[in-house]
Amino acid sequence: MTARVLVTAPPMLGAISTFEPILAGHGLEVVAPAIVQAMAEAELVAIVPRVDAWIAGDCPVSRRVMEAGLGGRLRAIVKWGVGVDNVDFAAARELGLPVANTPGVFGNEVADVALGYVIALARQTHLVDRGVRGGAWPKPAGLSLCECRAALVGYGDIGRAIAHRLLACGMRVSVYDPAATVVGPGCEIRVWPDGLDAADVLVLACALTPATRHLVDARALARCKPGVRIVNVARGALIDERALEDALDGGHVHSAALDVFETEPLPAASRLRRHERCVFGSHNASNTIHGVARASHRAIEVLLELLARSRPARTAGGERV
Repeated sequence: MTARVLVTAPPMLGAISTFEPILAGHGLEVVAPAIVQAMAEAELVAIVPRVDAWIAGDCPVSRRVMEAGLGGRLRAIVKWGVGVDNVDFAAARELGLPVANTPGVFGNEVADVALGYVIALARQTHLVDRGVRGGAWPKPAGLSLCECRAALVGYGDIGRAIAHRLLACGMRVSVYDPAATVVGPGCEIRVWPDGLDAADVLVLACALTPATRHLVDARALARCKPGVRIVNVARGALIDERALEDALDGGHVHSAALDVFETEPLPAASRLRRHERCVFGSHNASNTIHGVARASHRAIEVLLELLARSRPARTAGGERV
């Protein structure tokens, strides 16, 4: 029986014709469902038992899904990309199911988008574009980045790449990351939320954990400088969106550039949609031709390593499949 690998990472799926021959060369048949952002748990419970391996995107890699997979053929999981907040590693260890991710594969790509968002909010280029398209000739006064300070939350691969770009624009950077003991020239380490009142831009680039969920809540926003710009290229749940909506409504937050949301795609009823100064993405900051190739090749390498160390599943009669 041919071994099968399920792919549910949308960027990899978008270029799946490139990677199918590579996987086929290792004896793996690709299962590539049509996905907007993520499959629901119930859908995964139905499909995962029928595959030997899984390259997952932002779908729930939950205990229920893994147990269902182990009841069938599943032998290994690779989380495509960096973020692993959707993976229950404790359950994976308890169940003896190997799970890994692909860290450090697109820090520069995400940092490029973060800088683009910072510039857009500082200079309101998106509003100028919309105005010109509508027949107007708007001239909003922006911020000079070389006169501004950024509060950067997270100083891993992506955070360091963002800091490098902000510093190149002449910005001063305050870093918030309990794991950071040394930062580059032009950066200073701060303890959250001290110093938020001095930041013109707040940039989120940290992992989503129980400690960082709703890190940016009503209290944190109240401590921010009036007119602050907020950029999130990490995970939507780092921000309490209801609190952000209130802060935008009241004018304390000038604008936000959000590549990620608590619920994805962004619900049609979200109050965030009413704020024209805001910029929205589609959880797409890592999606470049080069970044997808890098992450996907690494995901395949890791998957093959995991499969080589695992034993094929057995049927109820003891026959290997």
